[in-house]
Amino acid sequence: MAVGMSLPRTLIRDIGSRVGAEVKVQGWVKTIRDQKKMQFLLLRDHTGVVQATVERSPAKAALNGIISSLTRESAVTVIGTVVANPIVKMGGVEIVIRELTVEAPSDGLIPIDPAGPVEPNPEVRLNWRFLDLRRPETALIFQVQTALEHAMREYWIREGFVEIHSPKLMGSPSEGGAEVFALEYFGRTSYLAQSPQFYKQMAMAGGFDRVFEIGPVFRADPSFTARHATEFTGIDMEMSWVDSHEDVMAFEEQWLRYALERTQAQWGDAIHEVFGVDVRVPAVPFPRVSMDEALEIVARKGHVFPPERRGDLDPTGERLLGEYAMERYGHEFVFVTDYPVDVRPFYHMRHPDAPKVTKSFDLLWKGVEVTTGAQREHRYHVLVAQAKEKGLSLEPIQFYLDFFKYGCPPHGGFGAGLSRMLMVVLNQPNIREVTFLFRGPTRLHP
Repeated sequence: MAVGMSLPRTLIRDIGSRVGAEVKVQGWVKTIRDQKKMQFLLLRDHTGVVQATVERSPAKAALNGIISSLTRESAVTVIGTVVANPIVKMGGVEIVIRELTVEAPSDGLIPIDPAGPVEPNPEVRLNWRFLDLRRPETALIFQVQTALEHAMREYWIREGFVEIHSPKLMGSPSEGGAEVFALEYFGRTSYLAQSPQFYKQMAMAGGFDRVFEIGPVFRADPSFTARHATEFTGIDMEMSWVDSHEDVMAFEEQWLRYALERTQAQWGDAIHEVFGVDVRVPAVPFPRVSMDEALEIVARKGHVFPPERRGDLDPTGERLLGEYAMERYGHEFVFVTDYPVDVRPFYHMRHPDAPKVTKSFDLLWKGVEVTTGAQREHRYHVLVAQAKEKGLSLEPIQFYLDFFKYGCPPHGGFGAGLSRMLMVVLNQPNIREVTFLFRGPTRLHP
């Protein structure tokens, strides 16, 4: 049946205010009940679910036939009148169908059911991710992501930051060359950027003063953990004229507080209802412990570090330190500061009175590392010496070193992963749950 083009679409969340009016609703068929005297449909769009009905009669035979042949998850357009019906649980209203158009029928054999129990095998859900995304709880994740990102940008812009979009193809490996993807580039080798770090610092040398970027990051990391991916969305910022890494931490805690406050106000009730999690707006300042103190705290809790994590925290250590922060301070966040030179990049500034310790930090949230930051070394000769000390060849990174030859302000910043932050705030077990399309060592499709 042809649908009138003049009638605007009504979102299901707004149906309750349209009693007595004719509406056009567009979405998917969630449920069909084809009875002897009446036909019932549950229709779903991204805002909710509504019941639609039509009586069986000779006058409605054509419409009855369309509904009888419907399959669940078909995309349809329905036109009808909204009527009050206190028996209906979904807002006490329903739509009496006048017209129904099947925009695209669904195959009757649905590989995963968006309206049924959650498919227990995450790999199956990833194979059919577009169907999994139809689940309201999955859609909520990305509504929260949108609010969180918007609030982050809002705060940055309010504080005078400029958004940049740095290149993801590089002529030499970034971050010292570890865990990079190499690809052919017009007869020579190029590399996918592991972070926008070098280019954020270029912006500092260029006088931009404060910059941020939200964009793709690539890591050739063969890890099969709950919090690693080979491609993810990075959240990065850099700011000039800092006195120490403390300035960066002070900025980050205010930025995070603002972002969580805005997200809680918009989606806090829905997050609690769907995920059983309360979004807590953190008090500032966040607790701070040095790496030496952190190692002592974790050791007192009985944890023995593997030899390869000497001078750093492993996931168990992070979890235990997160527990300490909650027990000692009642706080979900804790900064771990002053990492040793051995576990930090060559461009992290070192303490003048403790040259084996960097002016750096990680931020743990509920026992999970979510950001890494530092004051950067901005003096050319010092930076060159530190690169040589790390055993780096200067030629591939000379373009980066050149940024500091002509006067660069003291600066610092941090980087984070968006999916990992979402995983923590929504208390999800794996970043696969909060990534639109996950990429890992064994997954390139869909």
